Amino acid sequence: MTSSRPAARVGVLGGSGLYALEKLSEWRECDVTTPFGEPSDRIIIGMLGDVSVAFLARHGREHRLMPTEINYRANIYAMKTLGVEFLLSASAVGSLREDIAPLDVLVPDQFIDRTRHRADTFFGDGVVAHVSMAEPVCRQLAASSAAAAKQAGARVHEGGTYVCMEGPQFSTRAESHMYRSWGAAVIGMTNLQEARLAREAEICYATLALVTDYDCWRDDEDHVTVETVVERLKTNAERARDAVSALAQNLPAQRKCPCARALDHAIITPRSAMPAETIERLAPIVGRVLGGGAGD
Repeated sequence: MTSSRPAARVGVLGGSGLYALEKLSEWRECDVTTPFGEPSDRIIIGMLGDVSVAFLARHGREHRLMPTEINYRANIYAMKTLGVEFLLSASAVGSLREDIAPLDVLVPDQFIDRTRHRADTFFGDGVVAHVSMAEPVCRQLAASSAAAAKQAGARVHEGGTYVCMEGPQFSTRAESHMYRSWGAAVIGMTNLQEARLAREAEICYATLALVTDYDCWRDDEDHVTVETVVERLKTNAERARDAVSALAQNLPAQRKCPCARALDHAIITPRSAMPAETIERLAPIVGRVLGGGAGD
């Protein structure tokens, strides 16, 4: 890992259409390497008012990474080593409900996993941990994010289930109807791995799900196309930038949510049985609970 990196309390993961935060001042690019490989791109660190923010384009600034190709572990590990406590995802999604229209914003409170090929835990190699995912997003951060999106002028829906599919193809019509029968609200391709890893890293996580289309379940509307998505992303991205600016100024001075102590009773393996090299690799993640690491 690079040394002498500036600290950032807030992290932002930009999805399709959101490849930069133009309102950052005093910004610089930061190379971060991790034991899990390289993040999606160089991380940009700058100021929003008096708050230091780290921004990462999850697909790369040239959108060169498919959802399956994103190194989720490296992205979240990098944010942890930079000192991030609050991590906000901005992501394009399709709507699975009539009342959630294109250009609306949904702040989900639940996820369903339909992925197949992704690493989504920091643990293994001699250290086993089981964090709770009953409430997969931080309630406090989700509420603050919804308020910030409203302040940015978006029509906001608070709560709902995000189906995380593998991609890169969009849904079949049968799949879309199935997800609707489950009561899901939106569908996307990236956020559940981030939520799982952020929880293991004891980072507060929430999503601004930026609606671009109705997926393919509506018979009276053309099915989703890249052209439709890209056009609506422009409006969504500007609202997301404004929401991030508002959010950064309204975060608590201290975290009192369970996210900050998610590992308190999660690690099962006795310290004496843990391989030294695994402890060293996980030091930024487990240092608070095991001692002797970056989390002390």
